Amino acid sequence: MKITTKRALRKWVLILAVTLISIIYIYPVYLMFMNSVKPFGEIVSDAIALPTTLAWDNYTYVIKKIKYVKLFTNNVIITCTGIVGIVAFSSIAAYIMDRRKNRFTSIAHLIVITPMLIPFQTIMITLLKAMNVIHLSGSRFGLGVQYWGFGIPMATFIFFNFMKTIPKEIDESAIIDGASTFRTFISIIFPLLKSVTVTVIVLDVMWIWNDFLLPLLMVNSSNKTKTLVLAAYTFIGQMNTKWHYAMTAMVLAVVPSIIIFIFLQKYIVDGVVAGAVKG
Repeated sequence: MKITTKRALRKWVLILAVTLISIIYIYPVYLMFMNSVKPFGEIVSDAIALPTTLAWDNYTYVIKKIKYVKLFTNNVIITCTGIVGIVAFSSIAAYIMDRRKNRFTSIAHLIVITPMLIPFQTIMITLLKAMNVIHLSGSRFGLGVQYWGFGIPMATFIFFNFMKTIPKEIDESAIIDGASTFRTFISIIFPLLKSVTVTVIVLDVMWIWNDFLLPLLMVNSSNKTKTLVLAAYTFIGQMNTKWHYAMTAMVLAVVPSIIIFIFLQKYIVDGVVAGAVKG
C-alpha cells in the first residue's frame, strides 16, 4: 500500500508541475489573443483584464492594412521552399552517412552537424553581405534557400539517428533486385521515415513561419517580400505603439502554424516513441 501511495503522490506532483509550467507558457499567448479583441484604451488601462467590448474590427482593419493575403502567400512560399530543401537534402545525407560508414562520411557528419553549435548572431552580418553578393537577399525564394543552411544540420542529426533503426538488410534485398542506391532510398527507405519526416516538417514550419530576425535582415526592405511577423512589427513605434493592432497582427501571424502543429502533433509523438523504442 505504501508503494502504491508513493506512486500516486509522485503522479499527482508531476501532473501539478506540468500544469503550472503549461500555464506559464500559455498565459502570454492567452493575453495576446484576449488583447487582440480589445480597444486600444482598454489595453492601456489594464492589459490583463477581460474586454468589456469585443473590437472585432481590429481584425478587418489589420487584414486590409497589412494586405494579409499577400503576406500569407509570402510566408507560404518561404516556408515551403525551406521545408522542401531541408527534408530532401538532410534525409539523403543522413542515409548516405549511415549506410556508407567510413572516415570520409564520419568527417562529413561532423561538418554537417557542427553549425548547430554556432549562434546565428555571430554570422548574421557576414551572411547579409554574402547574400547581397550572390543576390539572394530581398527575395522570397532566396530567403527559403537560406533556411536550408540553418535547418539541414538539425534535420540531418534527427534523420541520422532514426536511420539506425532501419535494418540494412532492406537495402541489400533491394540491391539484389537491381535497384540503384537512389531508387532504394526513394522507393523503400524514405517511406519508412514518415513519422520522423513529419516531425522535422512540423518543427521547421513552426520555426520558419514565425522567424523574425532572418526575414528582418533579408526581406524587410520591400512590402512585397515582407512576412506576417514583420508586418506585425510595423504597428510598434518609438513614439506610439498601436497595441490592439499589434496583438491582432500577431494572432493572424501565428494561428496558421499553431493549426499545423495541432493537426500533426500525433506524428511528432509517434516519431519520438518509434525512435526511442527501436533505438
